[in-house]
Amino acid sequence: MTAEIAEPASKIELPAGVGGGGEIPTFDVHMRVRRYNPEVSEEATWDDFHLTMYGTDRVLDALHKVKWEMDGSLSFRRSCAHGVCGSDAMRINGRNRLACKTLLKDLDTSKPITVEPIKGLPVEKDLIVDMEPFFQSYREVMPFLINKGHEPTGSACSPPRTASGSMTPPSASCAPRARPPARCSGLTASTSAPRPSSTHTASFSIRAMMPVTCAWRSSTTRKACGAAAPPSTARRRAPVASR
Repeated sequence: MTAEIAEPASKIELPAGVGGGGEIPTFDVHMRVRRYNPEVSEEATWDDFHLTMYGTDRVLDALHKVKWEMDGSLSFRRSCAHGVCGSDAMRINGRNRLACKTLLKDLDTSKPITVEPIKGLPVEKDLIVDMEPFFQSYREVMPFLINKGHEPTGSACSPPRTASGSMTPPSASCAPRARPPARCSGLTASTSAPRPSSTHTASFSIRAMMPVTCAWRSSTTRKACGAAAPPSTARRRAPVASR
C-alpha cells in the first residue's frame, strides 16, 4: 500500500466561508405551470412548484429542475438553449418569451411565475404546441427567392480553403469560371491579378472591382483584350555620337 500524496496547499490563504469568485445568491421561486394531457383529461390544470434557484438561472433551468427532480412527466421543447432556435417559446407571466433567455431574477419573484404554452396553436401536451399550422403558412408565403429563368447549368462554386483554414475571396476562385475575360472598358478579371495572401484579402477584393484600362493590365490580359502594348513611360537615354 502506497501512502496517498496530499495535494499542495494554495499560496493564497482565503478566509473560511469565502469562495474565489464569491458565492452566487439563491432565492426561492414559486412557479405555476399549465398542464394538459389529452390521454388523462380534456381539461387543463395548473401545478405549483416551489424551487430554490440561483441568480444566474433562467426559466429553462427551473423547468429542467422540475422535470429532472420533481415531475418527470412535464413536457416542453428546447434545443440549443442559447436563444437561437426558438424551440422553447412559451408564455411567461402573460408574455411571449424564450425560456432560455428569460432570467428568473428579471421577473417578480415575490409573485408566482406563470408558464403556459403560446396561444394561437393547438396544444399537444403541457407546453408543447403543434407547429404545423405555422409551417403551412410559411410554405404558402414562400419567403425565399424563386428564380423563373437562367437556370444554372451546374453546381455553384464554393470558395476553397487555404492552408490556414480561411476561405479565399470569391473573386479569386469563382470568377474565372463564372464569367468571361473582362474587356478594356469593363472590370478587372480576377485572373489578371496575382493570387492574394490572407493578409491582403480586403485590398484585393476592392481592386478586383475597380474599372481599369488596358495600359494597367499585364501582357497576358492585354492579349485577351486584343489591345496593343502600352507605350513605355521610362526615360530613354539620348544616343551618343560616335567619334
